[in-house]
Amino acid sequence: MISAVVYADGQAMEYEDLAAARTAVGTTWVHVTDATPEEIDAVSSAFDLHSLAIEDIKTDVRANVQEFNAYTFALVKSASLTPGDTTFDKEVKTTPLGLFIGPDWVVTLSTGAVPSIQRVMDAVGRGDERLLHRGPDFTAYRVIDVIVDAYFDLLDEIETDIEQIEEEVTISTDIETLERINDVRRDLLSFRKQVWPAREAIGVLARGDPKQIQPQTEKYFRDVYDHLVQIVDLTETYRDLVAGARDIYLNTVSQSTNEVMKMLTVVATIFIPLTFVVGIYGMNFADSPYNMPELGWAFGYPAVMIGMVIVVAVLLAHFRQRGYL
Repeated sequence: MISAVVYADGQAMEYEDLAAARTAVGTTWVHVTDATPEEIDAVSSAFDLHSLAIEDIKTDVRANVQEFNAYTFALVKSASLTPGDTTFDKEVKTTPLGLFIGPDWVVTLSTGAVPSIQRVMDAVGRGDERLLHRGPDFTAYRVIDVIVDAYFDLLDEIETDIEQIEEEVTISTDIETLERINDVRRDLLSFRKQVWPAREAIGVLARGDPKQIQPQTEKYFRDVYDHLVQIVDLTETYRDLVAGARDIYLNTVSQSTNEVMKMLTVVATIFIPLTFVVGIYGMNFADSPYNMPELGWAFGYPAVMIGMVIVVAVLLAHFRQRGYL
């Protein structure tokens, strides 16, 4: 779907003809979402977009900024947590968005839907003065800004998952808890791979290196850059929290195993002397002067059983005193 809007005299006018929108007086914004090959070719022909930049959008490379003779190309990515397509409950889904910033026009092109851009389109429809009276670089800033703001929403979802994990990890040794920890670690790693290149790319715009970025717009890109720095810091902090939760989980499992082994050791230790006693008295050799005298004693069996109970009681008292029970 192609949407073409021209800002002129504080008003926004929609165009259906790309050539007419390209030559109209004012700032032209062409937004292409869920682009088909035919739509991409049409926009590329109307604005003379380089095939390498188009290829970057299609192949989903890392975020970057490239300067061409007539425009600056910036590739950023929207990100959201969506239900996993395979075995994962959630996974980070990214959609590449290319921004072509010309002297009096801007083209935003994506091969998939980027819902957050609709906020900027709605602002145009409401007649947002900040957009209608600024150049194409400011429109590019607003688009990038709403994409970066959505990063905070993603981190809020991950933070909620981390809080739930931290509540479970000290009391649960279920394998599902470990799976949730690994899922969050994977999401953070995937998200980190997106925000680090994005920070470097926006840094180029914040410094005003491309000639299409006006000096008065640099401060807005610096604000986006500061947000990305904060996002990177939060991502690293959450990774540390998840790593700590994983260590706590492993320690809890190890402690649980130690408790089981300690109990088994106590039981085995108690039965060692009992096994020794019954083993001795199990050697019932008959008709020999060297047999144990207790074998012919009428109270021999009760005496042995009482002795075994006393041994067990003494051992239990000893283990309790040492803190094993």
